[in-house]
Amino acid sequence: MLRVLKRLLLAWVLGLLLPQGAAALVLHDGQGTVPAWPSITVLSDPSRSLDLAGARAQKAQMTRPTTASATLGHRRDAVWLHIPFELAAGSTARWVLEVDYAVLNRLDVHLLDAQGQLIQQASLGNLQPAAWQELPGRAPALLLQLQPGQRHELWVRVETLGAMILPVFLHQEAAYLDRALDEQMLQGVLVGLGLCLLVYALTQWLTLRESLLIKYALLIGGGILFSVVQWGIGRQYLWGDLQWFELHLAGIGALMASAGTFLFVEEVLAPHAQSRFFSPVMKAGAVVLGAVAWAYALDLIDVHTVSAVIGTLGLAPALMGLPGALRLGRRGDSVGWYFIAAWLGYFVTTAIMVLVIRGVMPANFWTLHAFQFGATLDMILFLRVLALRLHAVHAEALRVTSERDRALSMAATDALTGLPNRRGLQLALEQAIPRASPSRLLAVYMMDLDGFKEVNDQHGHKVGDQLLVAVAERMRHSLRAVNLVVRLGGDEFVVLAEGLSQPEQAVRLGDELLAIFSQPFRLEGLTLQLGTSVGYTLAPADGEDAMSLLQRADAAMYKAKRSGKGRMQRASD
Repeated sequence: MLRVLKRLLLAWVLGLLLPQGAAALVLHDGQGTVPAWPSITVLSDPSRSLDLAGARAQKAQMTRPTTASATLGHRRDAVWLHIPFELAAGSTARWVLEVDYAVLNRLDVHLLDAQGQLIQQASLGNLQPAAWQELPGRAPALLLQLQPGQRHELWVRVETLGAMILPVFLHQEAAYLDRALDEQMLQGVLVGLGLCLLVYALTQWLTLRESLLIKYALLIGGGILFSVVQWGIGRQYLWGDLQWFELHLAGIGALMASAGTFLFVEEVLAPHAQSRFFSPVMKAGAVVLGAVAWAYALDLIDVHTVSAVIGTLGLAPALMGLPGALRLGRRGDSVGWYFIAAWLGYFVTTAIMVLVIRGVMPANFWTLHAFQFGATLDMILFLRVLALRLHAVHAEALRVTSERDRALSMAATDALTGLPNRRGLQLALEQAIPRASPSRLLAVYMMDLDGFKEVNDQHGHKVGDQLLVAVAERMRHSLRAVNLVVRLGGDEFVVLAEGLSQPEQAVRLGDELLAIFSQPFRLEGLTLQLGTSVGYTLAPADGEDAMSLLQRADAAMYKAKRSGKGRMQRASD
């Protein structure tokens, strides 16, 4: 980062210290690319009425630019550029004039020979028909018709609504193609990354319905729109000669990105804002930007108004969100530091772009791409903020679900034994009964402990409670294949068994229940013998609802108890 800043500073200083004389360039085979700015002189045309003859007549009034290299800043006049050069004798290379700034509206190029005769002329720019462009590339370019060993002059009239940024180069054809391919690859990577993030955000939103994803998609989409216009990709591949898109989409994209940033920052930082006005003001900022975008789309305002609005409100999300981000960072929340890092990059790259537009900083590869690099960094850092926010939302949802499940479990669990209680039994039956069928029987066993009342009366409730816990533990371990063991209350238990293929399996399971009580229970030096009486029903044969199954099993249990302790009875027998 420090190395890049040093290069930017060096380029700026060199741009300001260029000599004021405009020596003619000499083009040789093997040079590859030659910057034309050192030889450029300029003539202002405030009335926008000068033709080539008029400009040549005022050649003596032309001066070296007083701005930084390759930029004349933001101006409303038309400007004539004069570039003298000579092609070396014996040269066989073909040369291309390129002005590597895709959003210049119109460049009228005139190539003259040493006698001042017009050799070639062309109209280039993003508002000129594509059919006029001999080299249909991303930025204005023209294959020059040069004569070896001869002096030539290029007269270029420039008129544009935006900043007059003029990185003018003379390339040998192969060097031009290499440079164009490199830029196409770079734009493919940067725009492609943005599109991937946009698709990710939208698909995640379709799944999660999390509003923060749409706000992230809005700021990403706006940034992509701005980039494809600014670097000529949109005109080259998407909308061609449709001037409305070329004139409006960069501004609309910038407004979208700013509005998305307002909304994104508001949602993430609103819970940590100290002022109750933070959210309303941030949302109002997004609404204003949206209204300006519509007004611009309908041609109710011009690009200068849009630039003023973006210049005024563009930094507002960062300035308003900075206190909240700092608070988060001091608490150890990395979201705050990611915001600060993103805004620091945004401040630096925006400042570079503004200085280039104002003609203070030279236009070169790094300064022209600085804002796009900064926007890409912002997209990545905001993606990290998004991921952390979604993780926090997911963790909170899991916590709420866990607490709810714990509360439901406690409500459906017997506090003494840890077995499901009457509510837990009801929930289990609601799920099990619909699954029962003649080939997949559900057995419901109702049990009553024989001899428990005597133990409770003789040894007290403490021993009685310990005995109930021991009974529950033995049943749990002895009936591992059983779906559920339930304590209804007192000394009554219910056992559910699903998936029985034959009634005989229910009989064998009932015998296992009786066998559980064949051995005595030993507690605190006491040996206690209990028995049980069991009544059971089979669904769907003996009933198809929870109430009837339990009532019939209960009746069968009392019938078994009347027949003698330690017996089992089916309701239908």
